[in-house]
Amino acid sequence: MKGIFFTFFFAAFSTCFSQVFICKDGNTKFTSEAPLELIKAQSNKTVGALDCGNKNVAFSVNIDSFDGFNSGLQKEHFQENYMETMKYANATFKGKIIEDIDFTKNGTYTVRAKGTFNIHGTEKEKIIKTKITIKDKEMMVESSFEVPLEDHNIKIPKVVNQKIASIIIVDVKATLKPKA
Repeated sequence: MKGIFFTFFFAAFSTCFSQVFICKDGNTKFTSEAPLELIKAQSNKTVGALDCGNKNVAFSVNIDSFDGFNSGLQKEHFQENYMETMKYANATFKGKIIEDIDFTKNGTYTVRAKGTFNIHGTEKEKIIKTKITIKDKEMMVESSFEVPLEDHNIKIPKVVNQKIASIIIVDVKATLKPKA
């Protein structure tokens, strides 16, 4: 699956005049803080690409790659009942950085990326505030945003609605390096 993702995005992003940066092992965490339970999980298998020339950006994480739940049963319910990973394997964001940024200069920049966030088979337009730190030809990307379950048709049974938050907090951290 990663090969297909990278092939598609390199073809879509690459131009002869711009530098593409990639990530194969970014970290995505989510937190559900509900009245009766705190659930946290993370994946170190986030892949992404950023084209400095046209400011296009894309990230993807396989939902099955999340670990850290309170129990194995909780992870199983997350995958099978709520996220339906057999039908909707990945969460993706494809968009464009709104602000101008000089990718050739070291520094920390706060930008917004506008694009399409897709999870559970439902796409929503989203603007995601992101911090990009450029240092010696590497980029550290950090972002935190909310995902309302209702926006993505993720149903939570009433019997557990006090244990699962209706809005999930997602944090992404990734180091991108120049594509060889």
